[in-house]
Parts: sequence; structure tokens; C-alpha cells
Amino acid sequence: MQSTQTPFTPIFFKLRILTLLLLQLQILPTLSLSPCRTSCGNVAIKYPFGLDDGCGAPQFRHMFNCTTDLFFTTPSGFYKVQSIDYDKKTMVVYDPAMSTCSILQPHHDFVMTDIQSVIIPPSPDTIFVLLNCSIDSPVLNHYKNLCFNFSGHSCDELYGSCNAFRLFHLLTNSTPPCCFTGYDTVKYMSMNILDCTHYTTVINSDNLKGIGPLDWVYGIKLSFTVADTGCERCAGSGGTCGFDTETVGFSCLCSTSMNATRECAAGSVTDDGHGHAPMLLFQAFVFILGTFLCMNL
Repeated sequence: MQSTQTPFTPIFFKLRILTLLLLQLQILPTLSLSPCRTSCGNVAIKYPFGLDDGCGAPQFRHMFNCTTDLFFTTPSGFYKVQSIDYDKKTMVVYDPAMSTCSILQPHHDFVMTDIQSVIIPPSPDTIFVLLNCSIDSPVLNHYKNLCFNFSGHSCDELYGSCNAFRLFHLLTNSTPPCCFTGYDTVKYMSMNILDCTHYTTVINSDNLKGIGPLDWVYGIKLSFTVADTGCERCAGSGGTCGFDTETVGFSCLCSTSMNATRECAAGSVTDDGHGHAPMLLFQAFVFILGTFLCMNL
């Protein structure tokens, strides 16, 4: 019996192989290379901070905890991060155990580690307000110079304007002493030593002249520093700035399995942090195979 195969069958077969290869090229996914989480809740995580070990700067290692929200951790507890301004290098946290104009809570010491006190201390425009102090309090006697004028505000204003603090006035039928002070005071003396029953913190104090306690922003603003490690060069090559967990030296994280000293290899990543090395190899393979097939059509 005579064969019904046409002379064009090999050509169609080769074209079909080439078409399938091209389709595979289109659906081949790119691989995300970033080994570090970039957000927690609605807060963006950028250098020098990191959630995963080896991400960010080593000085801030293990200082953050991410559940549904981002928390800054110190020896005295977990403080919810309200916002981070990477341009101004500030971070606002909230102490859930402190009093505010609307809620009164037992005193709670705010304690930081020695390194935290150096690299991410409360900013100068964060005021610590010591409330309901005894007449024997150190800040009213030997250390009264630690208390300062806060934009013309007074204890009477606090106890008179705030529902929570008004209780102090009602219980004593007088105006108990209070103290507007800075972080260094509570850093070196506990609330028990200061002999004040409660405290609160106010941020952006430079802008609160003539503004009553009801409109103050309560929280703790921290100022952080960023060491010049060549992070911009790493980020520009598509990498993520981090550190070696053993040597604690700077490392440019190029993928979950590949690191570089300063920057990622050319062509291994793109600006959006996706790997294209597998794609480039596949493209080269398809080009060579396609050329071979066409030459033999």
C-alpha cells in the first residue's frame, strides 16, 4: 500500500515543536528573589529594619515582632508601631500601659536596652509627663532641674482638662505636682524612685504651644540612625540589604539562596526584585533550537 504521508509532515512537526517551546516561554513564571518581608500590617518594612533574621541592619536584630500588627520590643514590653517615616528617620510607637487624657492606668516603666537607647532613642520632641507625684519626689527636690516648662502648659491644665487626670484633683482636693521631663529622667530612675503614680508621653511637643491636652498626640516618637553600609548600591542592583547572621557583616541578599558582598550580579535580578536568570537561559535555548530547526526546514 502506498504511503499517504505528505512531504510537508516533517516541516509541520518541527514547526509544532517550535510553537510549543514558544508557548512554554510565555508561561514560564519569574521567581521572586526577595528573602525578606517588606511589610507588617499596614507598616512598610525597609532598611535598616527587618523582620526575618539576616534582614535589615544587625543593630536592630530581634527588635520587631510581626503578628497582625508590627510591635517594637524592649525589656519592658511590646509597643505597637503606629508609623515609620524613613525620610525623617522616626518611628512612633504606643505604650498600651500608659495613661492618656481619656484613660487612667497604673504606672509602667518604659525600659530600653543600652543599644536601643543609643541607636533608636525617644526623640527630643517627645515629652514624658510624670503625674500625681508626691511632695517627696526627687524631681521636685534635689533633681527639680529635670522638670522643664512645656510650651507654657501646667499641672492645673492637665488635671482640669482631662477626664482621666481630673481624678487626681478630686481625690486630694488640690493640684498634685507633675513634671514635664525628657527620656533621660525615666531612663535612669524608675517610676517608684520618681514617686509619681502615673505617666504619659506626648509627641511633636514643639508644635503644641496654645493647644490643650485634649488635642495632644499621645505616644513615643523614636529617632533611629542608619549606618552608611552601601545599601543604595545593593538596592540599585535589585538586592535587599541585610547581614550575614554569623559574621554580622553587611550582605546584599540577591535571592533566598544567593547573597553578594555589595551588589547582585548583572542580569540576575530586575528592579522589581524578580529573578530572570532561568528565563534568560530558557530564551537562549529556544533561540538556538529555533535557529537549528529553521535551517533544516
